[in-house]
Formats: sequence, C-alpha cells, structure tokens
Amino acid sequence: MRDGFVKVAAASPVIRVADCDYNADRVIETIKKADALGVKVLVFPELTLTGVSCYDLLTHRVILDGAKKALDKVVEATKDTDVLAFVGLPWADGAEVFSAAAAVCGGELLAVLSGDDDEDERLFSHAALDELTVGVEIDTTLDRANSAADDLAASGATLVCQMASFPATTSSTQEAERNLCYESRKGKAGVILAAPGTGESTTDNWFSGLCLVAENGRILAQDERADALAVSEIDVEYLTNLRRASGGFDGALAYETIVFGSEAADTVITRKYPKHPHLPEDPKDLPAYCERMLEIQVAGLVRRMEYAHLDHCVVGISGGVDSTLCVMVSAMAMKKMGLPSTNVIACTMPCFGTSSRTKSNAIVVAEQWGCEVRVIDIGKSVYQHFDDIGHAHDDYSVAFENAQARERTQVLMDIANKVNGLDVGTEDLSEYIDGWCTYNGDHTSMYDVNLGLTKTQVRAAVAHIAEKTDDRVLKAALYDVLDCPVTPELLPIHDDMIEQKSEDAVGSYSLQDFFTWQMLVCGFGPRKTFRLAKLAYGEEFSDEELIRWLRSWCKRLFTQQFKRSCLMDGPAVMDFSISPRNGFLMPSDGESALFQKELDELEAELKK
Repeated sequence: MRDGFVKVAAASPVIRVADCDYNADRVIETIKKADALGVKVLVFPELTLTGVSCYDLLTHRVILDGAKKALDKVVEATKDTDVLAFVGLPWADGAEVFSAAAAVCGGELLAVLSGDDDEDERLFSHAALDELTVGVEIDTTLDRANSAADDLAASGATLVCQMASFPATTSSTQEAERNLCYESRKGKAGVILAAPGTGESTTDNWFSGLCLVAENGRILAQDERADALAVSEIDVEYLTNLRRASGGFDGALAYETIVFGSEAADTVITRKYPKHPHLPEDPKDLPAYCERMLEIQVAGLVRRMEYAHLDHCVVGISGGVDSTLCVMVSAMAMKKMGLPSTNVIACTMPCFGTSSRTKSNAIVVAEQWGCEVRVIDIGKSVYQHFDDIGHAHDDYSVAFENAQARERTQVLMDIANKVNGLDVGTEDLSEYIDGWCTYNGDHTSMYDVNLGLTKTQVRAAVAHIAEKTDDRVLKAALYDVLDCPVTPELLPIHDDMIEQKSEDAVGSYSLQDFFTWQMLVCGFGPRKTFRLAKLAYGEEFSDEELIRWLRSWCKRLFTQQFKRSCLMDGPAVMDFSISPRNGFLMPSDGESALFQKELDELEAELKK
C-alpha cells in the first residue's frame, strides 16, 4: 500500500436463495480471487449468505442457523488471506433479527455489525496504513438519504462500504452512479457499493449485481453482470490531504476502532491517470468545458470593464496561445457589452527576437476578430534604454531580455490610459507557477483573464474555437498558433527561425501542469508524483527526464513565489488558484530542500 493506495473491490457472486452452504462457497471463491488480485477491502451485497430476496424466511431458525454455520465456514477458509471482507447475513439477538455485516479478515471474525445498535458503531483501521479507516453501511437503497455514509465520513472513515439491497430498474444504475459521486465528493471519501445479483429471486424484482467503486466524485470501476467484480485503487493519501485542507472530519470520535491487516505491501495500480488532469477525461465533455472556461473569462472581464467605466481593451499580441486566447476573449467581451470589436486594440510590438511567423499569426487572428491592430516596433526605445542604463547592445544577459518585456508593458498601459481602456493580461497559471515571466513586465497588467488557466487549458480553449469557427482564415491561423513552440522571443534570431523555446528551459508544459495538479491540488510529494507521471506518460519521458523536470519545478515553485505574491486580479476557472488573496499561499523566501531531498533519495534508488 505504498503511496497511500489501497486496492478495493465490490463483488456480487451468483448465489442461490436460502442455500447458505452454496453461497458460502461462492463467497470464499470470490475472496480468494480478490486476494490474488491484491485486494485489501472487499464488499458483498446485503444478506449475501441467504439472499436479500429470502424475505420472511430470514427469521426461520433453519435459515438463521444455516447462515451462522456458513459464516463459520467463510471465516475458517480465509485464514491465509489478509482481505477485510464484509459479508451479509441475518443475525439473531434474542427475539430480534437484524440484517448484519460480518467483518472477516485473516481467519478471524472481527465483528458482526447490525447498523441498528449503538454498540455496533465501529470503524476498521489498517495496522500499517494510518490514513485507511473503513466504515460499513448496511441496507443501502436508492430512495433514502445516505446519512450513514455522511456520518461515517465525518467521523473519520476514508473508505465507506455500502452493502446494498436494491433491485434493478431502468434508472437504478444511473441513480446509483449519481449517488456515489455525490457521497464520495461530499465526504471526500472512497465509496464501494455492491448490490444483489442475478442469483436472487425474480418473483417481484430483478437484481443486476451492480458493483461500483468511487473516489471524491469520480467512478473508478463498475461492473454489472453475473458474478460482478469491480476492482480499483483508492488513494487514501489524496483523500486525507483533501480533508486536512478543508477540515470538519473528527476522526472516529463516536466509534470503536478495530485494527486489521499487518504489512503494507505495494499496490499494483490499474486505474488510469490522465496526462491532463485539468481537462475532462471524456473527449465529448471537452466542448462544454471549454465554453464554460470562456464564459468565466468573458464575464470576469466584462464586470471589471463596467465597474471601471472603461470601453476599450488593450492586448499585447505575440502569436502565442496565451495572447491569442486573450485577444479573442476581449473581442467576445466587447460583443457582450454591445461595443464594436474595433474597441479591442491589439498591439504587436516586434523587437530583436520576433519571427515573421508569430507576428503574422498574431495580426491575422486579431484582424479576423475585427480588432484594431497596431504594429509598434520597440527596438529603438529599448536601445535608447540600454544607452540610458549603460547596457551594451550585444550583452544578451537577463537585462537584455527583461528590458523588452517591460517596455511592452509600458506601451500597453500607456495606450490603455489614452483610450479609456484596460490593459488585459495574457500570462497563464502555468507560467506563474514556474515564474516564466518578467517581473513587472508581462507579469503585470490591469486584469489578467488567463490567470486561472493552465497552459493545457489555454491550448484546449484555442483549439475549441478553431474547431467550431467557419472562418477558414482564422481556423488556419489558430491551428498554426497551436503548432508553434512556446517562446518569449526575447533573444536575437537568425534566418527568421524561432530559436528561444520556453520548454527547453522549464520543461514540457503538459508535464508541468501534471506536476502542479499532483503536488499542489492533490498534495503529493515528488516521489508519488514521479510514480503517477510514469503511469500517465508511459515511455514518453525517461526516468532521468522526469527527475530533472521535477527538480526544476520544485525549485521554481519556491524561488518564483515573489512574482505570485503580487499578482493582479483575474478569474479562477477551477477550485485551485494562485491568487495571493484567496489562492494557494506560501512565503516568498521558502526553501525547497525537503522536496529536493526526496528526489535525491528517489534518484539513488533508481540507479541501483
């Protein structure tokens, strides 16, 4: 269970109603199958050993005794496994009969829980994985509020096991999926659900054997057939990180805790990790997602313009994806305000590193949106500035680059002042994370519409506009923008070729955005982030490349915080932001030593 992963499963074996011995054999087979897969927590449906459709037979002495003997058989047969299995059966206590969950692990009956008795309020904690605490809910139905799941999560259960009893209907699968997504998201928990299967009686209902595994609002595994088995891995470290960030989880205050398991064996990961966690996993959801991002950007810009009584947008266009998206968002904002698109003043400011390709794309995009285009060569102004500060014209140090960025910002802000306008910033969240911007240059604007978008989200939005436009000229220019390498164009070029490439210095932005999600949104360390990157990217990057760019990302996260500490306003499009007012906050003079030490240890292990 390295890195906080625990393999879990929901199972619905084909049983025979009221045949407890037969059902025990099916449960044992399933437990052993799950054990071979590395499963540590296994959930069966309610009344597994008898069948939920046994109805009034459940109170019969023969059935009650048969279920107890069947449970003994299950306990004995599982002594060589370390799976915590929840098996359903009827349980008599004096004159009362309850639907109970038997917790079985390693040949021991850890507990029999009825769910109707205060004394049965118990959680199960793993001996070697502190974050894993398991709670069980019996008699899960579709038409009642899942208050038990809420209580279990609030009291510390990171994993809620639901032993369901509902039959199949035309809408039952979709309802169960929605319920699990809601419950797991609300409780910041993993939820496992097992519903009765096809061996149940069909006298009045049909049972489908629906099995689901969910984590924080996302379905990880699903199976619905005879002998259904849904298997996946719950990341309890991730869930614990979410809870620590939000608070409100008391940690088993009202529950007795029972310890199970012994060693923390590694967990083989079968779940998929996407390269772009900032975007929807299903491609069909991407258009609506992009439209929502654009809506947030446009609405934020319109509100700021109206508040400040401004009627022009001024945008510095370079031919890159960020400024391309910015000028289009500005044109959309003008349309929403009922103003002409010519009120967007798109300024291309060529200097020493500008290529004709990027300059041409920038102008084409702006003109196709009907913006006013101004070409302002800043070379003469920058050379004058070099002379003023005593900087040699052939000294290509950082001052050579930054002077151009700051001159461009001065031009944009002064034009905005002249036209009753707003200097709309183009920098994205990815570039602020790695600090790939000039302090008080492109770092600064009057309002930044890209502040809440990663580079991968910016690219997705530009691609979405390109795909849906009927303007062939605009479409071609947008696709060429997407095809161009990311470049600041601050160093002299030769033969009109793009030579200065950002990703050569800071690494793939796809990879950077993946690191940002895992390390800042999920709260993982470099070692686990490395492991997940290997799963997501396969052989696309070598171990050495991943270590190199992880080192760079960690270092820049700390050293470039001073730029994030004074960012301008801009709308967030995700739950995560780096706003110095309400986003991810950190000191400007922190050290990345512990992150680098973890990478040192990982690198040493990889070399063995």
